[in-house]
Amino acid sequence: MMRNFAFWFDVLTKVWVAGEILIVLLTQTWRGKGKILDGGTQILLWVVIIASFQVDARLHKIFPVDMPGSSSWLLPAAVGVLVVGLAVRAVAIVTLGRAFSTNVAMREGQRLQRGGLYGLVRHPSYFGLELILLACALHARTWACFAVILVPPTLALLYRIHVEEKALRMAFGDDYEEYCRNTKRLIPGVY
Repeated sequence: MMRNFAFWFDVLTKVWVAGEILIVLLTQTWRGKGKILDGGTQILLWVVIIASFQVDARLHKIFPVDMPGSSSWLLPAAVGVLVVGLAVRAVAIVTLGRAFSTNVAMREGQRLQRGGLYGLVRHPSYFGLELILLACALHARTWACFAVILVPPTLALLYRIHVEEKALRMAFGDDYEEYCRNTKRLIPGVY
């Protein structure tokens, strides 16, 4: 049974990586197509994520599996969280449609989205990404690897959100400020 969860976790993480590559190829805003305000955060985020996974691979050789539930519920939980994270990220991206861009950019005629998942949090695609990272951290089943997979990418993501919110405030002004007062940033009902 656990081998089935390991198999599906492996398949779904490969789907995630392929999807992220496809998203970059299809949604990147290029010069002349919009005002790019990214400040290098797209590259920073992915460098940190990739480096964290590389460090995780090395730490697995040093640290034994030590998280409670490692042989029972942790792997199924990781698969469940991964499925939810992939779904949330996909729905958030589809909801924005042509307004979604992998780099922080403002395009002509772009409007502030408040419906669907954007009514729960201001950055649902990042919430989905955080869930994906949490799933990978749970799948690691060691506390050291958990921290390496989750903490540095989360810090990079929070910096990216800061940059993106600055751009959104410039683009939407008081409308975005009002949205911020009524909608949490990343975690529904919490933050």
